[in-house]
Parts: sequence; C-alpha cells; structure tokens
Amino acid sequence: MGTLKFLSGVINIAAFPALCIDYLKRIFPIFASGLPRNLAIITFTLVFSFLNYTGLAIVGYFAVGLGVVSLAPFLIMSAIAIPQIHPRRWISLGQKGVKKDWTLFFNTLFWNLNFWDNVSTMAGEVDKPHKTFPLALLCAVILTCLGYIIPLVAVTGAVLVDQNDWETGFMADAAKMISGSWLKFWIEIGAVLSAIGLFEAQLSSSAYQLLGMADLAFLPRFFALRSKWFNTPWVGIVLSTAIALGVSYMSYTDIVASANFLYSLGMLLEFASFLWLRRKFPAMKRPYKVPLGLPALVVMCLVPAVFLVVIMAIATKTVYLVSGLMTAAGIGWYFFIKLCKSRGWFTFKRVDDDEEDL
Repeated sequence: MGTLKFLSGVINIAAFPALCIDYLKRIFPIFASGLPRNLAIITFTLVFSFLNYTGLAIVGYFAVGLGVVSLAPFLIMSAIAIPQIHPRRWISLGQKGVKKDWTLFFNTLFWNLNFWDNVSTMAGEVDKPHKTFPLALLCAVILTCLGYIIPLVAVTGAVLVDQNDWETGFMADAAKMISGSWLKFWIEIGAVLSAIGLFEAQLSSSAYQLLGMADLAFLPRFFALRSKWFNTPWVGIVLSTAIALGVSYMSYTDIVASANFLYSLGMLLEFASFLWLRRKFPAMKRPYKVPLGLPALVVMCLVPAVFLVVIMAIATKTVYLVSGLMTAAGIGWYFFIKLCKSRGWFTFKRVDDDEEDL
C-alpha cells in the first residue's frame, strides 16, 4: 500500500509542471510544444524541488501566500460575471454534435478532489495533529469545493462559446470575455502560482512518506536521511523528483489518469486496512478516531470504494500499461526489501516517537 500511495503521489507531481506550462503557453506560445516545453517542465521541476529542499516552514507559508494570490482573480471574475449570468445555461445538457468525454470528466473530477489522506505523512511536523488535522481538513474541503463551484457557476452562466473550446486554461479566456485582458493575465499568473503551490505540497507529502516508512523500518534507514542545513528528507525529495521527471514525457491527461489509478488501488487497500484494524484492535490508541461503529464505517468506505472502482474501469490502455508496470515494480520492491532484511544488506531501524523527539 505504501508503494502504491508513493507512486501515485510522485506521478501526480509531474502533472503540475505540465499544467503550469499549459497556462504559460497562452502568454508565451513558444512553450506550446517541442524542446522549449520540455526544458520548461524540467526547469520548473528542478527549481521548485530545490525550494522544497529548503524547508517545510518556507513551503507552508509560500503555499498559503500562493493560495491567496491565485484564488483572488477567480473570485473577482465571479463577482464581475454576476450581471452577465443567464441561469438557463446551467441546465443545458451540452452542445449538440459534441461527444461527451466521461472518462476525462471523471478523471479530472477525481483528481481535483483526491489526495486528502496525503497530509497524514506530515503529521510528525505538526503540533497536536489530532486536533489540528480534523479542523484543517474540514476548512480545506469547504474552501476547495467553493473554489471550484463559484467560478464554474459564474463562467458557465455568463459565457456562451463552442464547447470544444473548454480545455486546459479556458478559464483565462473566459475571464477576458467577462472583464478584459487584465483579468485574463491575472488568472494565468494565478493558475501558475497555484500549480507551484500544489507541486510543493505533493512533493513534501511524498518525501515525508518515505521518511516515515524508514522510521517504521519498512524501508532502509538511509531513506530517512535529512539535510544538515534544512533538516529536510533530501533522499525522499531527490527520489520523488527523479520519478516525476521520468514520467513527465506523458501527456497531462495520461499523467492524471495514471495517478488516479494507482491512488485508487492504494485507497482500496487503505479502506480495507482501516476496517480490519478497527475490528481487530478497537481499543488501539489512535491520534484521531472516527466516532462511528463498524457497520457505519463499512457503509462510509463502501460509497467512495464504488467510485474508485469506476475510475479504474474507465482507464485507457496507456494508463493500464503504466499502472500495471508500476504495480509490478511495487510488488517486486516489497519482496526485494524482505530479501534485504533477511540478508542484512541494509540497516533497518524502527524509530519511536520519543526517540525521534530527542
């Protein structure tokens, strides 16, 4: 499960440079394709991976600032769009003659609203996570949903264009139609900043996951090595960046779908583990305990599990190939680690919370 969650996370990292460049090419067409686009993606990945290396506190404040700056133009556009909204457009069933791509829709929807559990990998860096995390997640879910719904309702009600024009970056074009070029430029910059913030958050999560797995002796001890200058898990950052660069050649759509597939596999295992632990060890000390009985927990997990299976069933051949290879590599890695433990090839050491504090 740990391997699947890690791989889905690092593949997801590769989506943000591609998304960022898709917006930048509307300002600088040179980034549309070819060598300039590839160099831009590589440069983006390396520069902001180094920023991540400089420390989680810097990344956290940086991400909050980026969030404010990137959300502001969407809220302004929504407010300006109010007089131009025609509510009847909200109930439209779509443009005639245009094929509905449900695979793209579900993958995009799922990708925009998943990876909430990744925050758990940084629990060791948070003061009182059992109190902080539930409140933070509640606020984040509400703000995220509003951040998607409000601009989408505003644009679909105010703008009437060919449905084929709705592609990555269209919100910037919609802003120009609603208010002018100044808002289009601001949204493009905001989208780029948002991609940077999401990149940093996902990279931190993946890197600290490897550190946590090493602290639990699931991985060799060297995966927990920290930088002498910034106290960050540099091995995890380097490995996550390398894998992200390795899959960055894929299209944005395939990157998102592959991340979704592996994440779905990991989540199904996570739900199964959650239910098994609650049934087997109901009295186990937990940082946070869901206040429901086992039957209610089964129902709670069953609803998202059905959606996870749907996401996996609608995947393309490319996604099945990439995900199959990654899953096979994960299984092979599991048995390789067991061999390393039995032969003593690497050092494995479990670190208790008290020992880590020292």
